[in-house]
Amino acid sequence: VQPPEKPLQTEEWKRLRENFQSPEIFEEVMLNNMIKCNSCVDVAKSLLTYVAKSDGDIGYTLLIKYLALCVQQQKTSEICDVYDIMKRRFKTLESGAYNLFIRGLSNSDKWRMALTILEDVKKVMTPSRTSYECCIKAAGRHQEINVARELYHDMLAKDLVPTLDLLQAFFDFSRGMKDAELKKELFGILSYLRNNQIYPHRMFMRSIKLWFESIPGENWRGHLTNIKHSGQCPVCHHQLEDSNLTEEEYHILKERITTDVIHGRDTFRKTSPQEFEAFQAFVEDRLPFDIVIDGLNVSHIKPKKMHCENLFHAINCLAKENVRLLVLGRKHMLINSSNWKQEVMKEMQNKADFFFAENISEDDAFLLYATLRSGKHCRFVTRDFLRDHKACLSDSLTRHLFRKWQRGHQIVVSSSAEGKHIDFLPAFNYDCVVQTTGDTWHIPYKDVFEEKYSYQVPRKWLCLQQKQ
Repeated sequence: VQPPEKPLQTEEWKRLRENFQSPEIFEEVMLNNMIKCNSCVDVAKSLLTYVAKSDGDIGYTLLIKYLALCVQQQKTSEICDVYDIMKRRFKTLESGAYNLFIRGLSNSDKWRMALTILEDVKKVMTPSRTSYECCIKAAGRHQEINVARELYHDMLAKDLVPTLDLLQAFFDFSRGMKDAELKKELFGILSYLRNNQIYPHRMFMRSIKLWFESIPGENWRGHLTNIKHSGQCPVCHHQLEDSNLTEEEYHILKERITTDVIHGRDTFRKTSPQEFEAFQAFVEDRLPFDIVIDGLNVSHIKPKKMHCENLFHAINCLAKENVRLLVLGRKHMLINSSNWKQEVMKEMQNKADFFFAENISEDDAFLLYATLRSGKHCRFVTRDFLRDHKACLSDSLTRHLFRKWQRGHQIVVSSSAEGKHIDFLPAFNYDCVVQTTGDTWHIPYKDVFEEKYSYQVPRKWLCLQQKQ
């Protein structure tokens, strides 16, 4: 149904409704299409007038759809009118309605009204992350920094995870301010990025750089750079933190992964205890390995190539002299097929040890066990992020150690854009997280925003130095 270009009279709406194949949903369909086409609010008003005349009042659903159109077009006075109507008619609203009111008002000169609505929402439910973020940004834009900070802490206390967009906004609206508390808050955000291995995108990195350079009387200078393989920053010559765990940390991590992940209830849903014991015996017999490869995962890297070719190519790239490789495979790889040519499989088995698990097995536990059992030098190859296993770990210290170990031990394999060749990005000698020495900050960043957590660590850094 194409919405009309201009407001209609009651009779005209009535005729349109009668000609519609499902008259009982005519108004809803019409308003949905008005939102899609961004129709003039007056056209929607004329439809609601028709509904009010024929039904005596306007239902909740139609009011919400009309409200969504008003918010989309930032019609503040109409948003306020709908709020008054709904407050009078309904005892409470559902969270979607509150979200719309807060979003619509926080971007207007009536932004304080959004804060009032947020306080009302708190009495009946936990406000959504979006509602909090709209109010925090509104307060920040109007330099009500204390209000923004209070709401931010309130939001964190309710376990709502802030978006990068909100964290960036804090750096944007704090530019040029001399405020020790605020500075502490922003350093806290940088620690949060560090502890959660979050990499800001280019725009966010730029906001951080501009904020540092705007702190009155502190003389910070930022430069974009690439860190050398040795871990030294070419700009300030500072050596970045080592990615290696201490002996004690490594021991803690190994114990926890064995208890929580490998012997935790998770592993044996997809593999049998007997199979895992056979694997342990296989590994003990051949220790230590230098690189453990998730064979099935790597075999899918270039979709147009045969699986065995992809794996063969990876093994050839990694099999340098005296490097001991363990490939975790599946039993179906031993059956001749279009993807698994047995002569290629035999050739690979001359270059690496293979363990073939049942086809339904869970390789990640095998991968972690063999890598950790081989010692601190051993690296592993997979395109997986192993996020599930981090979640199985029972405390934050171990999760932190797991991520740090992963950053220093995972060789990332990726196919080039046109799929012509495979790249291996070596594990780093230095730790790829936000870090500071007091008078320097080093912040790894990505070119583009990624909502999804990524195991691929950035190659680009912002170096910030405080000049004396």
